[in-house]
Amino acid sequence: MLRQVQTQKLLQKLSPQQIQLMKLLQLPTIALEQRIKEEMEINPALEEGAETDDEPKDEFENEEFDDAPKDDEQQREDFALTDYMDDDEGSSYKLKANNISPDDERKEIPFSVGVTFQDMLESQLGMKELDDRQYLIADYLIGNLDDDGYLRRDLGSIVDDIAFSQNINTTEKELGELLKVIQEFDPAGIGARDLQECLLIQLKRKEVQNMIVELATDVVEKQMDEFSKKHYDKISKKLEIDDELLKEVIQEILKLNPRPGNSMADGQKSLQQVIADFMITNEDGELILTLNSRNSPDLRVSKAYAQMLEEYSKEKNKSAKEASTFVKQKLDGAKWFIDAIQQRSQTLLYAMNAIMEYQRPYFLEGDETLLKPMILKDIAEKVGLDISTISRVANSKYVQTPFGTFLLKTFFSESLSTDTGEEVSTREVKKILSDCIAAESKKKPLTDDKLTKILKEKGYNIARRTIAKYREQLDIPVARLRKEL
Repeated sequence: MLRQVQTQKLLQKLSPQQIQLMKLLQLPTIALEQRIKEEMEINPALEEGAETDDEPKDEFENEEFDDAPKDDEQQREDFALTDYMDDDEGSSYKLKANNISPDDERKEIPFSVGVTFQDMLESQLGMKELDDRQYLIADYLIGNLDDDGYLRRDLGSIVDDIAFSQNINTTEKELGELLKVIQEFDPAGIGARDLQECLLIQLKRKEVQNMIVELATDVVEKQMDEFSKKHYDKISKKLEIDDELLKEVIQEILKLNPRPGNSMADGQKSLQQVIADFMITNEDGELILTLNSRNSPDLRVSKAYAQMLEEYSKEKNKSAKEASTFVKQKLDGAKWFIDAIQQRSQTLLYAMNAIMEYQRPYFLEGDETLLKPMILKDIAEKVGLDISTISRVANSKYVQTPFGTFLLKTFFSESLSTDTGEEVSTREVKKILSDCIAAESKKKPLTDDKLTKILKEKGYNIARRTIAKYREQLDIPVARLRKEL
C-alpha cells in the first residue's frame, strides 16, 4: 500500500562555485595559468583586463592575515556586475598579488631549446650505408630507446610491431645486427639492453686497452653480481689481485656512464624550471610573504556581453529570452570564476602565512633542526579551514625561501618524543641521520644498528626498523652498498 511519509534529513552539498574553488585551489601556479587560458577560450564573457590607471593597484599588496577567510554565506554574496568591469571612471578588477613595482625585473619561465636525443641518433644513422629497408628498421629501433639510451623491449616484440606498423617482415637476427650498428653511435653505451651490456660497450671502445681496462672488462662480464653488491673480497680473490689494484679497477668502472642517453640529452631537451607559488623574504628579521601571480592575467567581465544582456532583456520574444539566458549564464560564469580566483589567492595567503608563522625559526635561520612537528590539522585549526583545504594548498605547491625552493608538503612532519619528553620533528631526526651517514667512514659505513645506537645516545629513542624507513625515505642505500675501498 502506497503512503506518503515526511522525513527530515541533514545533507551537506557543495555548490558549483565551491567545487570550482576547490579545483582551482589545488592547482600550482603554472597549471593555474593554463586553466585561466582555457576558461577564457570557453567563456567569451571573460576577458583579460588591461591597466587603465597610471599607478597599478594590487589587491594583495597590503594583505592582512588577522581575519579568517570568509564563510560560505559571504562567499555566496552577489556582487554588482560593474565590480567586474573595467571602465574609464574606476580601476579594473585586480587579481594580482606580486608586490613588485613596474621597474622591477620581470622573470618569465625559461626554456632551453635544441635538437632532441632521437634527432642526434638519427643524424648518425644517416651517415651509415644502409638501404631504405634497413634504415626504416634501424630508425624504428632508435624510436624504442628510452631516455637513458637503453632498448628495454624484447626483440621478438619489436619484430611483431614492425610487421604491423611498417609492413616490414624482419627477424630477431636482423634486428640484432642493426642494433650493433646503433651501438657504435656516440655516446658509447647507446642501444644496450641492460647495464652490463652498456658498461661492456664502453669498456671495449676505450682507446687505451691496458691491464686495468682488461680487468674491469672481466669484472663486468663475469662478476657483475658481486660488483653490484660490493662484495669486493670475492672479486679480489677470483682475480687474484690486491686491494690497491682492485681499487683502480673499480674506479675505472665507476668512471663509465650508466645512462648514456641522459648525457646526450643534457642541454638538448626542453626543460622547465620549478615555479614557486609563494615567496618568503627576510627583511631585517621580518618575514615577508608574497604570492606568485606574475604570469596570471588580470580578469574582468566583458562590457560587450553586459550591454548585450541589457538589450536582450528589453525584448519579449522567445529568441531574445533564449539569448538572454545564454548571455546571463556566461556572465555569471565569468563572475564566479573571478570570485574563485580571488578566493583562491586569499586562501593560499592565509594558509601559507600560518605555515610561515608556525615555522618562523626555520624560515629565519634555515636550520632544519629548528623545524617543529606540524601536521595538516595544526594549520587547519589555526586558520579555521578544513583539513582537506589545507591539503589542497600544500599539494604540488612550492615556496621560495632565502635558503632554496622547497615543496610545501615537506614542511609537514610527525612528531617524536625525546628522552626528556620534548616533541621534535621527524625532519630533525632525518637531518641528524643524514649528517651521521655523510660523516661516516666509507670503508666501514654505519649499519642501521649502529645508527640506532648513535641516535639513542643523542636522546632519540627510535627503533631500528624506523631508522631503516627514514634511511629509505632519504634514498640512502644500506651500509654494504655504501662501502668503498
